[in-house]
Amino acid sequence: MAILLISLVILLVLGVPIAYSLGVSGFLYFIFEQPDLISILPQRFFAGMQSYSMIALPLFCLMGALMNKSGITGRLIDFCMIIIGRLRGGLGMVNVFASMIFGGISGSSVSDTASVGAIMIPEMNRKGYSLEYASGITVASSTMGMIIPPSVPMIIYAMAAEESVGKLFLGSAIPGIMIGLIMLAITFAISYSKKHPREERTLNRREKLITIQRAVLAVIMPLFVIGSVVLGIATATESAGIGVLYAFVIGTFVFKTLKPGDLPILLKESVITSAKVMIIIALSKLYIWILAIERVPEALAMFVSGLELPAFMILIIIDLIILLAGTFLDVSPAILLLTPIFLPIAQLLGVHPVQFGVILVSGLAVGLVTPPVGMCLNVASSLSGLEIGTIFKSALPFLMANLVTLIAITFIPQLTLWLPTLFM
Repeated sequence: MAILLISLVILLVLGVPIAYSLGVSGFLYFIFEQPDLISILPQRFFAGMQSYSMIALPLFCLMGALMNKSGITGRLIDFCMIIIGRLRGGLGMVNVFASMIFGGISGSSVSDTASVGAIMIPEMNRKGYSLEYASGITVASSTMGMIIPPSVPMIIYAMAAEESVGKLFLGSAIPGIMIGLIMLAITFAISYSKKHPREERTLNRREKLITIQRAVLAVIMPLFVIGSVVLGIATATESAGIGVLYAFVIGTFVFKTLKPGDLPILLKESVITSAKVMIIIALSKLYIWILAIERVPEALAMFVSGLELPAFMILIIIDLIILLAGTFLDVSPAILLLTPIFLPIAQLLGVHPVQFGVILVSGLAVGLVTPPVGMCLNVASSLSGLEIGTIFKSALPFLMANLVTLIAITFIPQLTLWLPTLFM
């Protein structure tokens, strides 16, 4: 285990990509500890990717790419402007509200930052908001993208924990909405204290109807996709295929913004994105298999059960470890590494696998906005030209929404289990 863990830490410190760090570390373990088993490495590598539920991953990536290419971001922002744009600090609230809706379409926080930020950061700065404030609220609100269903990280957790994707989608709905509502309240309070401007945008009734009609087909898509799973019409993988078809039809024949020449590019982007995740999954599963051989999860579970600590203290420690891991690891490998270690411990404490999955993804979402990795910070930095440290400081007040929600779902199981129990 010393060889396994020390080699992994050294490789990560040297800047080796996480997938190759896991693979090299696992290979070194077999060379020194289990040379007789080294011949089965290729089989374990490919076994890590042989999961029917993982077919949904490239399909959800393609669905988000199709909707984004269809120009849905601008339509959603116009729609949000009608609802809350005229409040003080309306553009900031539109930013948060648009991220809530867009997160349910893309399933990715990084896509959320890139799409919403490309429009909202320069627009907010032009209307008198500081560039720091605009960038901070954009990255913080984009954390909802990987929590509000459908969520790509939830699919990865479902594979790691062998849990229902549909139950995880339903379990993450209330926490995702909670984060959005708390962020709206924080934005409202900051806007009044700093006297941010109102948006005086007058539209007649016909213009409002047109704006709503242009956005409503996109707004209902997450309900359409998730509803097909909840009602038993389709599996999660099949619902992803339905979502791709829906996005293609809407973009091509209704919005008329998708062109035949766009499809090869979008397919290539989706394949590359999926391949990056799949190589991490394959090598992470190999690493996890080694941990299982060494009986690490069982040993940790026994160690924790022997501690004279109340359950709530152990859960707080797990939350802190998840938050810390998110600052150094990307979301996919963090899910695959932490699930087999902490899920058995959480179950010993009475935490349901669905509840733990939402806790894990919600905690790791904060890592997207914290240095040094902070993928959303890097995207926002390229859009705004600001240093990631400056953006992080501006995002801190809004991240209180994530922390409050994380504590709530850790100690109130009904927030994550009520909808799955009700519908499934």
